[in-house]
This record gives sequence, structure tokens and C-alpha cells, in this order.
Amino acid sequence: MVGNTPATENYKGRFAPSPTGPLHFGSLIAAVASYLQAAAHQGEWLVRVEDIDPPREISGATESILRSLDAHGFEYPQPLYQSNRLDTYASITNQLLANGNAYCCSCSRKEIHATALHGQTGMIYPGTCRNGANTSLRPATSVRVQTTNKLLKFTDLLQGELHCNLEKDIGDFLIRRGDGLIAYQLAVIADDEAQQITEVVRGIDLLEATFMQIWLQQLLNYHQPAYMHFPVATGTNNQKLSKQTNAPEIDNNRAASNLFQALKWLHQKPEKSLKTASLKDLWAWAGENWNPAVLQGTHSRQMGV
Repeated sequence: MVGNTPATENYKGRFAPSPTGPLHFGSLIAAVASYLQAAAHQGEWLVRVEDIDPPREISGATESILRSLDAHGFEYPQPLYQSNRLDTYASITNQLLANGNAYCCSCSRKEIHATALHGQTGMIYPGTCRNGANTSLRPATSVRVQTTNKLLKFTDLLQGELHCNLEKDIGDFLIRRGDGLIAYQLAVIADDEAQQITEVVRGIDLLEATFMQIWLQQLLNYHQPAYMHFPVATGTNNQKLSKQTNAPEIDNNRAASNLFQALKWLHQKPEKSLKTASLKDLWAWAGENWNPAVLQGTHSRQMGV
């Protein structure tokens, strides 16, 4: 396996769905990969519900996702709900502001697009409010972390050694949005630290976000987990399977078949006889044969391939 293998002792992994729709095949792959990686290290697998973006959330989606996890045989303790940790995120934001590592921003999206360059994760913020927000036109409701001309590196367990100059490639990024909601980058590192996550196993579409998260970890003196980014599942149009691309809901009545297909998609090569195996037997086989190294360097794969 590429990279530094996480310590087996006290291993903690996690699956962190957002309640913007039901569980689909791409999400199931993420759950299966992170679950088997935790099992391979005799560790704990946690579920974290990322419910901090109410405008995008669908009523009943959290319950639907948890029902699907249960139907597919996942075992986990009581989930953590990010919506219960808003005071913690606000405190960390204030800490970064007080330390001079973050600043308030009053720029509108239109203003940013007019002056910014396009980077790895979207528009690179030009640093307009670094020396103080112009509040004469609108209040400074968003907060950005200040980046530096520093090369960040980490070794992904599947994608190898990666590096990024945050200031040049991504720019000062949001930790509190203009609508007052906490941004994903801050919430995820706060929770990984609180839950003492030792390895993050997730889709490669979040690879660039890792650099922002590592930067925040360094600023806050948090531990840095190991990272494993596996390929994302795509449809026949090569678009990532997601709720935004109308990926169909997973059928809980076909749990064993879904797990077999997920293992096949992950290149685990389940034996043909397992097509008719029970869910329990499939999990037993998967636990004994889990080999993520076969996915090294792979970025995406079509569903069913």
C-alpha cells in the first residue's frame, strides 16, 4: 500500500453523510470502504451526520440514510450530529480570528468572480479583505482563513505523495459563509479532532479539500489523521454519482446484492458464488479479503464496471 499505514491501535474511522437525500450507490461505496478499512485495523467505525447546511437538506434524509446503513448490516455507535456542535465551531472560528489566522470578509460572490483567478477548488479569493473588510456597503458576515506561500505535503495511502501551495492554488478559504453558516472545512477538522479519527477514507473528489483541512489542523495544533482517497463512482455520462446528479436511492430490499456490487466495484473480486450469499457471509468474506491497494492511482470508475 502507498503511504504510511495508520496505527492499528485505537484506530477510528468514520462515514460522514450529509442529509441532502437518501443513500445512493456512490455513498454506499464510501461506507463500505471506510467500514472495511476500520475492520482491517480492528478499529471503530463512526457515523457523523453533516447537518449544518439547512438550505440543502431534505426532510427525513437522515433517518433514511441510517435505515439504509442498518439494512446493509453496518454496525456503529450513536451518530454524531454536527448541528449539535455549532457553539464549538463558533468558538474555534473566534479563536482563529483572535490569533490573526482568519479575518472577516464583506466581498460578494459577484465581486470575487470579477477579480479572482480559477484554482483547484474554484475561484481563488484575491485577498481583498486581508487588511480589513470594507463594511460601508455590506456587513462582513463571512470569515476566511489566511493562507501563506507554503507548500503543504501529505502522502495519501492510495494516491501517493501530493503537494499544494494553498495561497497560489486555492487561496484564503471560507470557514464561515456569508449566510452565517459554518463551512465544511472547519466543521470536519473540528469533529475529526474531537472524535480522534486516525484515518479518513473517502472519495477522491475531496482530495483538494484535504490541503485546507491540514492547514487548519496545523493552525489549531490538531493531530493529522492518515488519508485514503478512493475513486468516485460515475454514471454512464461520467458524472459523479451524487444527490445533485439525481443518483437513484439504494434499494434496502437488495442489501446483499448491493454489497456484492460495491465490493466488485472496489476491485475486491468477490467470488461468483457470493452473488447468492447472505449479507452476513458477504461481510465475513469482505473482512477477510479486503485489499484497498488494488485501487492505487485510480480516480474514477463507472457504476457497474
